[in-house]
Amino acid sequence: MPLNDILNTDIIDLEVQGTTKDEVLHNMANVLLKNGYINDVDVFVKDIYEREAEGPTGMGSHLSIPHGKSNSVLRNGIMIGKTVNPIRWESSMSDDGFQDTHLIFLFCVSADKEFARNHMMLLSELAGKLGNDVRVTKLSQAQTKEEIKNLILCEDDELGEVDKVLNEEEIVDLDIDF
Repeated sequence: MPLNDILNTDIIDLEVQGTTKDEVLHNMANVLLKNGYINDVDVFVKDIYEREAEGPTGMGSHLSIPHGKSNSVLRNGIMIGKTVNPIRWESSMSDDGFQDTHLIFLFCVSADKEFARNHMMLLSELAGKLGNDVRVTKLSQAQTKEEIKNLILCEDDELGEVDKVLNEEEIVDLDIDF
């Protein structure tokens, strides 16, 4: 299942509300519920936290990729959210074990075995794309849902350049255990 098949502008939110990780995850899960991706917000968020307990999903450069498998998922997708406020998120990228997150890629994946295999391939593909500093910088500056979707789907050589790359920290440890 290619990224193009699961990216949907209906589940991209440019102004995710909340001041804590829990508020943001619940708000994003509510968007997934409203759009028919999940059938239970609390079960879905609980399943995300179960995976979070295995290791941090803060990836540096102010982005996080929470993921997990859930029986509440009706349709696979990746909810993308830009937060209004910086969100304190666990990360192995910093000395204190936390980072401020502004960009979240929330995987919505069924616990079904076939979907689980797709989950690993999608996570790997997305992580590869987010390893490009120019892409991450442009995603952080994106103003529309379509721009975000196009930046994720385009090839590296289509990205062009930016004046200054957000390079406060490098994405070197993509801790994506399953």
